[in-house]
Amino acid sequence: MLNPRHSPQRPTHELELDDTTNNPWSATSPQTNQDDTMLLDEDEMDSEEEALLRPQTSVDSRRLLFKLGSSFFLFGLINNVLYVVILSAALDLVPPSTPKGIIAFCNIFPALVAKVGWPYILKGRIRYGRRIIGNCILSVLGMLVVAMFNSLYMRLLGIGLASFSSGLGELTFLQLSTTYHPPSVAGDSVGYFAAGTGAAGLVGASLWWMLRNLGVQVGVGLSSVLPLVIPLSYYLVLPQPLAFSNMALPPAYEDESIGAPTTAPYTPLSTNDDPGLDGHVEEPKRSIALSARDKWSLVKPLLSVYMLPLFLVYTLEYTINQGIAPTLVYPVPTPENHWFLSHIIHSIRDYYPLWQLVYQTTVFFSRSSITLGIPPLPRRLLPLPAIIQAVILTILMYESAVGIFGDGSEGLSFALVFFLISLEGICGGLAYVNVFFRINQEENTVSAGGDPERAKQEREFKIGSIGFADSMGILLASIIAVPTEVQLCNAQAARGKMICKAL
Repeated sequence: MLNPRHSPQRPTHELELDDTTNNPWSATSPQTNQDDTMLLDEDEMDSEEEALLRPQTSVDSRRLLFKLGSSFFLFGLINNVLYVVILSAALDLVPPSTPKGIIAFCNIFPALVAKVGWPYILKGRIRYGRRIIGNCILSVLGMLVVAMFNSLYMRLLGIGLASFSSGLGELTFLQLSTTYHPPSVAGDSVGYFAAGTGAAGLVGASLWWMLRNLGVQVGVGLSSVLPLVIPLSYYLVLPQPLAFSNMALPPAYEDESIGAPTTAPYTPLSTNDDPGLDGHVEEPKRSIALSARDKWSLVKPLLSVYMLPLFLVYTLEYTINQGIAPTLVYPVPTPENHWFLSHIIHSIRDYYPLWQLVYQTTVFFSRSSITLGIPPLPRRLLPLPAIIQAVILTILMYESAVGIFGDGSEGLSFALVFFLISLEGICGGLAYVNVFFRINQEENTVSAGGDPERAKQEREFKIGSIGFADSMGILLASIIAVPTEVQLCNAQAARGKMICKAL
């Protein structure tokens, strides 16, 4: 008999050999044990990944949503704030003899080129990280050129670089919003981005008001550091799309409550530029790209539904801002006749900045409507803001040329203009946020075979393809505004109101 005390001392490999010999079903047990160990390791890794990707508490969900909203708000704010800074600094950037419209043109046309060129010409997968870094470099470089050179042509070059970066940035972040799922989360990212772009008007104008006393070199030079916020937010704050794929959302984020399509099964794709960046191995890259025919078939249904309303709103809106608002001036109010207005208006040059402040404030609130919980406009009502804008333009043009209440009723005229400019800003902001929200929420048109990579590119292209409509409207308005302002000013002079000529 074997000594029991020595039994446990038998070498492990002998026990394994004995077990294999005695159990015919275990002939391959060493390999099987290794496979089982590998499978267990893989299961543990998968469970760890799932734990990272799926928040288990409501606190985790809300933290992710807060980080998402903060990131997209900063994207919209910083991407658009330099556009406003440049427009606000137009008087300081060019000599007095240079038409200020050239600043507006150089601040618009390069952005239009970016919005037309990138979605329609380039093909394949979007490298968000690389594009964001490139945008940041272009934007910083453009502002530094404006700050460091006194030459008009160099400053226009710097403005063009910053404008191109802004246009490409807006396109990029709207496309980035389509990579999130469920639709309620994707729509939320669009809402916060739109709110950020609305806030950019107020922040940019206020920022230059504080910096302008430092001069162009110091003021614009300090502004050039702002674009650095975008890549920092993208890499350090913005959650990965995979983090939302299996998340239990709060009731306020249910798809039905915001008019989004019912959540459907979704295959998330990594948006990282390099595999393994977020701890996940990316699938082998396939050469999938939408052809020109594919893009045209996707664009055709969008022309009348989304592009035309957005184009008309921006054409009317900026015609009002650049061609009519500068002529909406009245005598400086006195404390005896208009006590409240006399504390706001101190010279005839204060009217136009006031109208712009009213406009930017209402744009900010209306572009924030989705994030404030206001239901989005139904798709069939998307042309409504353009119709209202046309009515506003007609009334303001008549008020400028003829005077609805007469030249002796400045108080009534001021109240009317204040109301109509506020309504103009509300309509413009609602048109922007609702058009991009609705295109973001459209159901996927997945090609044959249900290829998720192709579906991803279709979503990105569709929201990017309509981005040039607003820039086209602004560009057309800048052309219309010049003769409009001249004709309205002449009409005022013809009836004896010479205030416009004194500006």
